[in-house]
Amino acid sequence: MSLKTFGLVGKDISYSFSRGYFTQKFKDLQLDNHQYVNFDLPEVSLLENIIAEKKEGLTGMNVTIPYKQEVMQFLTEIDEDAKEIGAVNVIKLTQDKVIGYNTDVYGFQKSIEPFLKSHHTKALILGTGGASKAVKHAFKKLGIAHQYVSRTAAEGVLTYSSLNKELMEEYSVIVNTSPLGTSPKVELKPDIPYQYLTEKHLLFDLIYNPAETTFLRLGKEQGATIKNGLQMLELQAEKSWEIWNS
Repeated sequence: MSLKTFGLVGKDISYSFSRGYFTQKFKDLQLDNHQYVNFDLPEVSLLENIIAEKKEGLTGMNVTIPYKQEVMQFLTEIDEDAKEIGAVNVIKLTQDKVIGYNTDVYGFQKSIEPFLKSHHTKALILGTGGASKAVKHAFKKLGIAHQYVSRTAAEGVLTYSSLNKELMEEYSVIVNTSPLGTSPKVELKPDIPYQYLTEKHLLFDLIYNPAETTFLRLGKEQGATIKNGLQMLELQAEKSWEIWNS
């Protein structure tokens, strides 16, 4: 029985959720010929060789920070949704194709939907990396107006320093797509004015380790509803599995 290899592409990913999740999944399904490994790459260019060699039956990969946009140059095909989002977090390898998909949008939308109330009509997206693009796409599908927030000023992007009481009241959904607050640097947090948060706010953090980031804790202290990124990861992982087996 030939070996089938799956893996995670990223940088500094020893904490990886994916490897633990899929290793357990293969065990539960008694798939002894399946393995999941980390491709911890200091440079995304190293991915080219990995794809070319397709060692040990390389079948599928997940992609995480900071390579969700950079990996697109190595693909032969990109799914329409991923193309529109401008970021890829799943790669499927066939005999002659390397196809990119985005399952972040699915995972995020499914996990935030049950928490949305009628007054949640506007959202702030903290960070402008690859994951933020999937969040933006989901909000577009949900009909929620949205605005990027970044440390650097750009057209159509708010800066953290511009967030005042009025804006915080107007945007009642706030999503952290930045890595700020990830273990072990749990004290870090996005620089928003937390004192203006209320019980009308919904805070979603794509981070899952720790389960309650400083960003979420400060929101909870102000009465806001909070949600971390664990379920989103589980949903997108299952979607990845579906893609690799289709």
